[in-house]
Amino acid sequence: MDKFIEIDKIAYDYNRLDEEGNVEGVNRALDGVSIDAKRGEFITILGANGSGKSTLAKHINALLFPAEGTVTVDGNNTADEEKLLEIRQCAGMIFQNPDNQIIGTIVEEDVAFGPENMGVESKEIRERVDESLKAVGMYDYRESSPNKLSGGQKQRVSIAGVLAMHPKCIIMDEPTAMLDPQGRREVIRAARALNDVEGITIILITHYMEEAIYSDRIYVMDAGRVVMEGTPKEIFSKTEELKSHKLTIPQVTAVAVALKEAGLNLPDGILSRKELVAELARLKKE
Repeated sequence: MDKFIEIDKIAYDYNRLDEEGNVEGVNRALDGVSIDAKRGEFITILGANGSGKSTLAKHINALLFPAEGTVTVDGNNTADEEKLLEIRQCAGMIFQNPDNQIIGTIVEEDVAFGPENMGVESKEIRERVDESLKAVGMYDYRESSPNKLSGGQKQRVSIAGVLAMHPKCIIMDEPTAMLDPQGRREVIRAARALNDVEGITIILITHYMEEAIYSDRIYVMDAGRVVMEGTPKEIFSKTEELKSHKLTIPQVTAVAVALKEAGLNLPDGILSRKELVAELARLKKE
C-alpha cells in the first residue's frame, strides 16, 4: 500500500486572547507532528482533551493549514490553493454532532446534497444515495425524517452523506462523543465495514479506547506531540505509559491485566472478550 496521507513535522498555533479579546500571545497546539496513513488503512489517533488530535484532523481536510511543515493528501499539498477542492472531496470529514451536518428534511435528500453540489448527474446521484445508505445500514430509513432518528442513526446518515461524494478517505473527528453505547457501536461498525469492504482509508479521532482496537495502527498524542505509535496490541500492552498520557486501556484489557497480576499466565495485549475467553479456555485445558 502506498502512502495516502503524509504529515511531516507540522506546527500550528492558536491565538491566546485576554479578557478584552486582544491577542496576548499564542498557544502551540501542534508541535512537530509527523504521521502517515497508507491507502486503505484504518488509523486511530488517541489523546486526552487538549492533546491536539482534533486540530490535526482539520489539517488533513485542509480546514486548517500548518505554520510549519507540510500536509500531503493523495499526492496533493494542502498549501496548494488550486488543489483544495480536490483534497476536500478526496478526504471527507465527520464531526462530533451529527445535527450540525444534517440539513435535509428527508434522509435521502440530505445524502444527495453533496453530490448535487458537485454537479453529479441526477441518475448517478440516485445510485450514489442508495449505495451509500446501504453501506451504512440506513437504506430502510431513506424516506424518514432525520429528526426521528437516534443519535447513532443520524451519525450513520452523516457518514452516508460523505460517502456519496465518493471520498478515498473519511476523517472521523470524535464521531461518537455525543452518542450512547449503542450509537457508538453502530458508528464504529459502519466505519469498519467501509474500511474492510470499500477499502476507504479511515482516520478515527477518539478518546474511547474500545474504538481503537480494530485499527491497523494507533498514534497517541499529548500536548501537541505524537508520543506513541504502534499496533493496538503494542499500544495497549504499555499500560503505565498510557496512564502517563492521561489515557486508560480497554475494559477487557484491564480485566486481563488484573488476572495476570493475580497469577494467571496470560499474554499482554488482549483486546477483546473473544481473545480473553480463548486464553482462559487454554489455561483451563493446561
